[in-house]
Amino acid sequence: MSKKRRGRNLRMARVLLADDNPTSRLTLQTVLEAGGYRVDSAASAAEAVGLLDQAEYQLVLSELAMESPEAGLKVLAHARMKDYRPATALVTAWHAGPESKPSQETDVLIEPEDLPELLGKIAMLISTRASRRATRPVK
Repeated sequence: MSKKRRGRNLRMARVLLADDNPTSRLTLQTVLEAGGYRVDSAASAAEAVGLLDQAEYQLVLSELAMESPEAGLKVLAHARMKDYRPATALVTAWHAGPESKPSQETDVLIEPEDLPELLGKIAMLISTRASRRATRPVK
């Protein structure tokens, strides 16, 4: 790998995408990679938790209902327990009605129907996380 390419890979934000639907997962992964993100994907909450324990991510995106109706919330809860505090968001490929509002103020629901809007929200989440980390007190 060339030195230039290796340096570019180091600057890319790392995203974990958890979705049990292979078509949705591959589509969103392709869109995120085209947007310049380095993406690891998981087909289940258990796989996502395992990846969270192995690597550090700037953003964790999870489908809400995978192997159980709230599996995605478990993924986000596990991510929030990490010392590096990644940004987190629920992602869904179907239009969410009023009954599917995020469970906490910190949950963000992303509907990937409008790709420029999707990439804008992703960039905003990562930027907000970076700002939060830069202003937090040193322990």
